[in-house]
Amino acid sequence: MAKTAYRKPKKKVHVFDIVNYIVFILIGLLVLVPIWKVVVDSFNAVGVYQFRLWPEDFTLDGRNTTLLSDAVTEKAVELACERLRRDMEKTLTDIVNNRNRIILCKKDLKPEQYELEVTEQEITIYGADARSFIYALNYLSETYLGVLPFWFWNDQKMEVKSYVEIPCGTYHSEADRIRYRGWFINDEVLISHWTAGVSKDYPWEMVFEALLRCGGNLVIPGTDKNSRIYAPIASDMGLMITHHHAEPLGAEMFLRAYPDLEPSYLKHKDLFEGLWKDAIGRQKDEEVIWNIGFRGQGDVPFWENDSAFDTPEKRGELISNIMKKQYAMVREQIPDAVFCTNLYGEILELYREGCLQIPEDVILIWADNGYGKMVSRRQGNHNPRVSALPEEGDKGRHGTYYHVSFYDLQAANHITMLPNSMEFVEKELTDAMRHGITDLWLVNASNIKPHVYPLSFIANLWKQDALSAEEHRKRYVTEYYGAENDTAQLSIMEDCIRDYPRAMLPFGEKEDEHAGEQFYNYVVRDFIYSWMKNGAAEPVEELFWCIHKDTFAAQMEWFTGKCLQTEKQLEGLYERGLTVGENELWKDSVLLQVKIHRNCLQGAILFTEAFATYERKEYKKAFFLLGNAAEAFEAADSAMRDREHGKWKDFYANDCLTDVKETAYCLKRLMGYMRNLGDGPDFYKWQREVTYSENDCKVVLITNMENHMTDWELYLAGKSRQW
Repeated sequence: MAKTAYRKPKKKVHVFDIVNYIVFILIGLLVLVPIWKVVVDSFNAVGVYQFRLWPEDFTLDGRNTTLLSDAVTEKAVELACERLRRDMEKTLTDIVNNRNRIILCKKDLKPEQYELEVTEQEITIYGADARSFIYALNYLSETYLGVLPFWFWNDQKMEVKSYVEIPCGTYHSEADRIRYRGWFINDEVLISHWTAGVSKDYPWEMVFEALLRCGGNLVIPGTDKNSRIYAPIASDMGLMITHHHAEPLGAEMFLRAYPDLEPSYLKHKDLFEGLWKDAIGRQKDEEVIWNIGFRGQGDVPFWENDSAFDTPEKRGELISNIMKKQYAMVREQIPDAVFCTNLYGEILELYREGCLQIPEDVILIWADNGYGKMVSRRQGNHNPRVSALPEEGDKGRHGTYYHVSFYDLQAANHITMLPNSMEFVEKELTDAMRHGITDLWLVNASNIKPHVYPLSFIANLWKQDALSAEEHRKRYVTEYYGAENDTAQLSIMEDCIRDYPRAMLPFGEKEDEHAGEQFYNYVVRDFIYSWMKNGAAEPVEELFWCIHKDTFAAQMEWFTGKCLQTEKQLEGLYERGLTVGENELWKDSVLLQVKIHRNCLQGAILFTEAFATYERKEYKKAFFLLGNAAEAFEAADSAMRDREHGKWKDFYANDCLTDVKETAYCLKRLMGYMRNLGDGPDFYKWQREVTYSENDCKVVLITNMENHMTDWELYLAGKSRQW
């Protein structure tokens, strides 16, 4: 029988089965992919799911983060919470739907210290006092939102994010190296006349906010009347208050209260003490470091108003007795009060002579000389440069009053940066710490904006992890200028800031004797005054502090040499600054300040050239050189006006303590003097030469055909004719 071959039956392929498989796979993918997405997101971001499989970070967003501060009721903390909410609005969008909260809780910690406990859904801030919470909230704002301490003053462009993540864990703050840290808002003529387009108080609120963001806790909130106006705002924001060394206890000046009386303590003891009593009563419920002492009616020694005290012993005895009286008056109402006194100017000299007796627990404040050197301040032509650092026998508590801005009437910086390097500042203040100056640092901050860079550096020195001058410069440039510039441009900026002090005019032989913009202006005006008063026949006594020469001409020769010495370096710095490009903050800050120095220096050099031509009796040429000089100073003023954009409108309008406009005006008056010498008494000869043709100039049948030109009209006409 034949075998039949076995054949495996073929499976039938059903279309339905294939479709079924495909559908199953698609359904599986539709289910698994979202799950996989959630798993992946759980490692990285909260997304929109409101949960994580592996919770790690707290998510801060602008809409859904709740800030609970009911348990902490201080007004200063409420204001700090408002600022954090404002910062979140500026930097975070509202796309995250994650419910979380920040809770503020009191805890027994050291003053001003805080702890952060961060979980996925909650941040708990534990603080000892109001400033603990302020600093903690500022820490969150700067570290995670990127809001820098000088965001307002440097027009920081905020990086906007959808949310930020804060790693879970515990953070403990560190105590600063300096116990009391703050600014003296002094010579505040710019911010006192500027509203930032909001209100008269608003700039001051921004000052106090910047100080708190820097980690400061102490302020002298202005000078004279301003200190009493703005102290309540500073106090409400969480700052301690102290006083100008010319206004002990923050009391009203005697001559303001009693303008018709002689400001003699011996004659009007009760009136002086009444003012002190009023000041104590006004401030007794605030946090105050009470400044005790006695000076004159202004930033001068008291014996300028009371000639009976004609020896150091008499002067020291009276000041010592007054300090004891003030100390007792405060202690009577505030048993745990903190005190300080300024060893400034004449007070330091009396202290070193052993003529002062100061209560033991008073913080002794040692001051630099206004130019950053820890030596005594120059008083007129008296410049002993006595060390302003504690010595071995100076026991007790110590502080410093340090200047990044100074109003010295002759050589200081007011609308430009400190003309000495941060390396120099670092050396001086580090040395101060080694001498025990760690209880109090008060920095003369003036009008803030021109001085942001050194203020930022010194605030950095308050901290345990302080950066060196070089490290800070690099970080500062990156943080504030980095958003709009590449690495090469940032490197140029860093070099320009480093070299800025090197380009400043050295008016003396000491390392701190570099001139601010006031030097060109006040020295030129002093020269003009004396020139017009006595025809340059006598030396200018007002300049003996730096130019002690026997003749006006010799003084001018010295001044000319100093100006020419720095011209090349300053011009080179300016040219480098121009290569940075279109960075608004750069043009508002460093480049502007270089322009002010450059234009004022050019004006000063033209002024010296005018004197040289005057000596040769070339009065017409001198006249036009003086006009050139006036235009150079006006260019410095225009440079400031050009940077008054947006909220900065009118910021420099009241630069009365340098007053570049006044220098130009004085030069124009000197032009009149020169015209008197060379064009008088008819005052038409030069006008004919400028306005008439050469032939018409020679024919004089009618003396003049037009009204006399003003000096400035004549100058401009001559300039257009290249006369």
